[in-house]
Amino acid sequence: MTRRMIVPALFGVVGTGLLLWLGFWQLERLEWKQAFLDDINARIHADPVALPAAPDEARDKFLAVQVPGRIEGPEIHVLASRKQVGPGYKVIVAFVTDDGRRILLDRGFIPIPAKNALRPDKPLTVVGNLHWPDETDSYTPPPDIGANIWFARDVEKLAETLGTEPVLLMASSDTGDGVEAYPVSTEGIPNDHLNYAITWFLMAAVWFGMTLYLLWRIKRRTN
Repeated sequence: MTRRMIVPALFGVVGTGLLLWLGFWQLERLEWKQAFLDDINARIHADPVALPAAPDEARDKFLAVQVPGRIEGPEIHVLASRKQVGPGYKVIVAFVTDDGRRILLDRGFIPIPAKNALRPDKPLTVVGNLHWPDETDSYTPPPDIGANIWFARDVEKLAETLGTEPVLLMASSDTGDGVEAYPVSTEGIPNDHLNYAITWFLMAAVWFGMTLYLLWRIKRRTN
């Protein structure tokens, strides 16, 4: 190797090594993410238990519960959309448990034409999962109270409006009245680490190939 080839060779080796490291790091992230999703799925589909006396987000997120009680009072409609259905609303109501607690219940999805349909108070036993969705940021518009249209599920504000505990139960099966259950799932949690890893490995291969080509050109000129 000539002196003119040393710097390009080092540049090529370091660059290739860095890109390979990024690829293997993404594979490690893939393994971690898959274990994370498997844990969530296990919690979602576990046998339901009674509603905890003091639900905690860190401990009880996605906890499967079975709660007997009664739907009571007005609805809150949160703008949403479903594949192959289109826009509509998530129906949030107050749910009074048999032991007198008031929590939030996400009954599921209704299409826009069903917004003003009559859905009376009624007793039922809800099976579902506790959830504290993270849907708000500084760009989230405030709710249109007059039209009863919210743009995100802010558990604290929903609870304040409906006079409940800041606890949201998402029904995992239909609760009737034309409301289609929209159960919690891992579908919305991205897991693109394999694609990222493949991208880094391909870039490493290209970088290495271009380095070899450059070294060949330098050697050819030298000769």
